[in-house]
Amino acid sequence: MRAAFFGSPAFAIPCLDALNRIADIQAVFSQPDRPAGRGMSLRPPAVKVRAQELSLPVFQPKKVRNGKLAAQLRELELDVAVVVAYGRILPLPVLEAPRVGCVNVHASLLPRWRGAGPIQWSIASGDAETGVAVMAMDEGMDTGGVYSMRAMPIGETHTSASLAPELAQLGASLLEESLPQIVAGSLKAKPQSADGMTHARLLTKEDGRIDWTKDVALVHAHMRGMTPWPGPFTTREGVVLKIHEASPTRAPARGEPGDVIGVDERGILVACGTGVLALSVLQPAGKKRLPAAAFLAGYGRPARFGD
Repeated sequence: MRAAFFGSPAFAIPCLDALNRIADIQAVFSQPDRPAGRGMSLRPPAVKVRAQELSLPVFQPKKVRNGKLAAQLRELELDVAVVVAYGRILPLPVLEAPRVGCVNVHASLLPRWRGAGPIQWSIASGDAETGVAVMAMDEGMDTGGVYSMRAMPIGETHTSASLAPELAQLGASLLEESLPQIVAGSLKAKPQSADGMTHARLLTKEDGRIDWTKDVALVHAHMRGMTPWPGPFTTREGVVLKIHEASPTRAPARGEPGDVIGVDERGILVACGTGVLALSVLQPAGKKRLPAAAFLAGYGRPARFGD
């Protein structure tokens, strides 16, 4: 099959590799190089780097709605285009340019967690499982029909950083299995259910703020979902304090949510709405990470967090 690939971050690389095994890739489209690092030098997207390693032609259009991209795709006479975390919303002329349209690999069990941050929100919300969906693209935000889905459990230690590579591999496997059937016409997309739809909006820095009134399991899940970005944080007397490592306990909480109720070998014990969270690695604003004992030695024992 003649195919094109749209993707930018490292998450999309396993799907690019899978497509390269089963299709004749005519073009790879990725975001433009962006300034990054202390020197703010231009850095290519991970997909561009991988495509060049595979000797595939790479294009980085700055605009996708001026008609040039759609015309380019039509000239390539594609059977299909695969889109994985490209980072831009593609207009209808682009979506309709390949013979069977554009196919997206989305990191959730649709219709749950449509949108830009499905991995983060699935963990942060305490979901027991997540997965990947291979879907037909339309003009909506992840609203197209679903060809196939595959689920996996969310572990108690999964963070967004650790879950993403597993979902990337799962998506690649499902794409490799499903795409030949999609192009052949033997696998049809089914409309998404109207029930259970949730939106995974784009994260902001403020989303990392810890809500101590929640159950300890949800507080811990939120922290893991916000790791590595925007990073879970609380405040102490109005000053931001990042929390890098913590563990939930079922010790009865005394006092109000956010109160520091003790210290033990697990760290600083903080009351939640239900249960207690032990903070083991903390980082004051502008300072380095500190184990709980070193933090206490340098800053003293706080009365509470979240003020």
